[in-house]
Amino acid sequence: MAFPPLRAVEAAPVQHQGETFFCLTDPLGYVEQQVLLSPAAFFVAASLDGSRDYEAVRQEFVNQFGRDILKEDDVQGIVDHLDQHGFLATPRFEAIAEEARRAFRETPVRQAHFAGRGYPGEPDQLREFLDGFFTAAEGPGVKPRSGSAGSTPLRGVIVPHIDYHRGGGAYAHGYLRMVEAGAPDVVLVFGVAHAAPPHPFVLTRKDFETPLGVVKTDQAMVDALAEACAWDPFEHEIVHRTEHSIEFQAVMMAHVLGPDVRIVPVLCGSFVPSNGEGPDGVDRFMDACQRLVRENDGRMSVVASADLAHVGKRFGDDLEISDQVVEDVRRRDLEDLDHVLKGDALGFYQAVMADDNARRVCGLQCIYATLKSLEGAGARGPAELVNYTYAHDPGGGIVSFGNIVLP
Repeated sequence: MAFPPLRAVEAAPVQHQGETFFCLTDPLGYVEQQVLLSPAAFFVAASLDGSRDYEAVRQEFVNQFGRDILKEDDVQGIVDHLDQHGFLATPRFEAIAEEARRAFRETPVRQAHFAGRGYPGEPDQLREFLDGFFTAAEGPGVKPRSGSAGSTPLRGVIVPHIDYHRGGGAYAHGYLRMVEAGAPDVVLVFGVAHAAPPHPFVLTRKDFETPLGVVKTDQAMVDALAEACAWDPFEHEIVHRTEHSIEFQAVMMAHVLGPDVRIVPVLCGSFVPSNGEGPDGVDRFMDACQRLVRENDGRMSVVASADLAHVGKRFGDDLEISDQVVEDVRRRDLEDLDHVLKGDALGFYQAVMADDNARRVCGLQCIYATLKSLEGAGARGPAELVNYTYAHDPGGGIVSFGNIVLP
């Protein structure tokens, strides 16, 4: 009998007590536990495609390594271990997933998934933690000052969604400029749906819980966008549950803009823009976003929660990170961002895709959506690249990110 298949999970090499293991995680967030596997166990896991039984897995191992050391009990133990943790496509996982979906449906707010692990969960500690980004060496050097803000909110801003510990200073650059321009009443936030749902945009009506208070979602605006969808924008709402790209912005907004700001949270899946009415309805959705921006001129800002390049072994490249690699990534990033500075959404998309997005710019769609939403909303000044930098990934690689202010 064939073993059940491994689910679509993420795997990364890690060092543990001087040895290399492979860490499996669930990108959908249904399973929050991680599983560490030895190289041999990882090979077994990667061989589970739903068609192989023990003999097929054993022979595959022999073909790869020239050794016949896999015992049937050992392979079955690996399979059972993966199934117990929800990493196989079996009824056990379906039960785990259905329980997660049920709990999310019945929860009135989108809970702060990363509180206490991605950032402090206690309010005073969190305020001190976030304030430190503004005065850190990689930050702007000053904290936002109460009463010093202008009166005309930014039309838009691009900020990172990398974890705070590596990119907190970059967040601070963008949010300082937002506060200085004037606090918006509502923010249309485009985040990246890292779980890759099959629809171009996924909505939620849930308010976002943070340790600093609940950030309200503007229900009427979400409904207006939902009406423009050629798909069910709530079918895959569960991806909001563990997605950090909007949660980290909600936390920053609660900190610097206060409890009265409202958001319109939109997660971007994968889509290809068109010059007309696209087959997936992307253009119609973008038209609805443009109407929201026009109708709320002077009250709304649009935020792209976007990192840029992901390069290195952690992301599938067979290369070591060197000064030349960093410089090549920087050059290509800045070439692409020049289109953003010009407000050219399609030009930005085409520039990134000129090499089939070899740098894995994960913010591609949400930066495009932000620029498209702002088309027709007259700029009040030139766009500005406030800062650009990168951070190392512990799995081997770099992630680039920065801030662009769109007055």
